[in-house]
Amino acid sequence: MTVPTPAPRVVIAPDKFKGTLTAAAVATHVAAGLRSVLPDVEVVAVPVADGGDGTLAAAEAAGFARVTVPAHGPTGEDRKASYGVRGSEAVVELAEVCGLDLLADTGLAPLTATSRGTGDLIAAALDDGARRVVVGIGGSASTDGGLGLLQALGARVTGADGREVGPGGLGLEQAVALDLSGLHPGLSGAEVVVACDVDNPLTGSRGAAAVYGPQKGASPDDVERLDAALARWADLVAATTGRDHRDDPGAGAAGGVGFGMVAVAGATTRPGAELVFELAGLHDALTGATLVITGEGALDRQTLHGKAPAAVAAVARDAGVPVVAVAGKVTLPEGELRAAGIDAAYALLDEAASVKEAFEAPGPLLERLGARIAREHLGGGR
Repeated sequence: MTVPTPAPRVVIAPDKFKGTLTAAAVATHVAAGLRSVLPDVEVVAVPVADGGDGTLAAAEAAGFARVTVPAHGPTGEDRKASYGVRGSEAVVELAEVCGLDLLADTGLAPLTATSRGTGDLIAAALDDGARRVVVGIGGSASTDGGLGLLQALGARVTGADGREVGPGGLGLEQAVALDLSGLHPGLSGAEVVVACDVDNPLTGSRGAAAVYGPQKGASPDDVERLDAALARWADLVAATTGRDHRDDPGAGAAGGVGFGMVAVAGATTRPGAELVFELAGLHDALTGATLVITGEGALDRQTLHGKAPAAVAAVARDAGVPVVAVAGKVTLPEGELRAAGIDAAYALLDEAASVKEAFEAPGPLLERLGARIAREHLGGGR
């Protein structure tokens, strides 16, 4: 008697293709391609992110509900933004409310951009009863040391005139007193975890201003000014709390938001992809998997340094599951891909008739790549 071969079980765990498709959309198109060749294939979609832009979407795909509230944008403007909630756990994405991309149309504000909106979302989640808050801080527009975020959480930062200081690094220049007596009471009973994939200190040649300030529009003079302001801020926080966290790995993340979160809000830091995988249930999804498909817009050198596809490949390798990847373009040589745990990589640019097609019609191309993967890695069509 012939025993039927069980249908393959494929976990599709991509990051977004920035500017074209969300991670969930990538997974949907790849799944359609797999099913066009193997109709009975079992597909488990686990959209992921690395803790930056796309973290909230990955959480939503994992069952978190969006809650939309008033918040401040990167230049202090009133706007609406969302956080995710599932039970007593919340997910906040900095890029959602005060990210650099939000200034694409209005222009950068290196000296005055604020992290306040992230604090607005954290406060709203705590008001809602969150007992664990995961904060993805990638993609920040500001270099304010977490000043705005902490003000939104109830910290009072005043200048020599006794008034609250203004936003951004310029505000830090004026800060002479820090009063934490009004800090949100929910912080004392909640676990706050920051998704952070960099090890930069707050100040100095590897600090927030020197390394990331130019990306946010800071001139060389601005960088010098911001670095001095951050040092002043670190002195004030240390004098107030009795602890100096300016040299902690990751203190310089997101323009110093990492510093503010740890030094004042009592947060801990974890690698971003690792946190998202926990939220999304990736480890459980790998049980019994035949193949994992991951990907992002570009598989390049940056992929190997904390980006989601490399992290997915590492987790899958530990589970003994082979991995292939899809991407808009692939610049990593085969040897480096294999060293990262990726057995094969498929690029939209190789499938498309033109670069324009790859950017404007990635969905059908991903479906064609999904069909190829079904034939070449799952025995489809034989």
